[in-house]
Amino acid sequence: MSHLTIGGRRLFHQRRGAGEPLLLIMGMSGTHLSWGEPFLTHLERDFDVVAYDHRGIGRSDPETQQFSIADLAQDAAGILDALGWDEAHVLGISMGGMIAQELALRHPERIRTLTLGCTYCGGPGSSLAPQATIDKLSAGMMSGDRELAIRNGFEVNVSHAFAQADGNYETFRAMAKALPAPVPVIMLQMQAIAGHDTSARLAQLKGLPALVIHGDEDAMIPVQNGRLIAELIPGSRLEILEGVGHMFWWERPSRAAELFRTHVSDARQHVDG
Repeated sequence: MSHLTIGGRRLFHQRRGAGEPLLLIMGMSGTHLSWGEPFLTHLERDFDVVAYDHRGIGRSDPETQQFSIADLAQDAAGILDALGWDEAHVLGISMGGMIAQELALRHPERIRTLTLGCTYCGGPGSSLAPQATIDKLSAGMMSGDRELAIRNGFEVNVSHAFAQADGNYETFRAMAKALPAPVPVIMLQMQAIAGHDTSARLAQLKGLPALVIHGDEDAMIPVQNGRLIAELIPGSRLEILEGVGHMFWWERPSRAAELFRTHVSDARQHVDG
């Protein structure tokens, strides 16, 4: 585990496993810890996995300047450069899926496969979090009560059934408390998300192996967004996980890893064939 200097900023990254290169791109407020041990353990069996902390987040250098999703995509490209990876499989979730879209559009030659989870492309037919979700998140963040913020964040990111099951909140709480995300940086990320729109360009990804995953109980980014992205990327595959919320890789780590592994295998067979 170490830092890489990207565009003059030190970004923290964690590397584990062995196999084909896989870059994981996390969502808003998340850190490398937000992938969870179960999901990472499944992935590292077959892949050389790198997860990193966005600028201003986790163990990366602090950030006060405004940035766009395109800027964060250039950070991701810089990570690939610093690792010496000419190309890699890319899996981005939520805001990370927006970053992955921009990365693929700007550097398609560097993407072996693209996996977009619980994310958003902007434009007609898309929608971000409903007002009830925004109100609940805001109430937690602005309360000054760290425990309430974590609890509310958990409840809007997972399905009701997962939220009620024993032990799930405690695991999430430990992760969230280990590397708290600064509220000013979360606000900068929200501004970047608000300006994101790849909808008119996604057709350019024709021929790039793309998988879209979304839970049908996602209260952060409604499932219609996943369906829209799959429609806009020619030849992409859509997987809707029933009874699953936003953080599908927490709720169904083995299933999520299996979907990704199959996606890579199918793309490899297509190239070999």
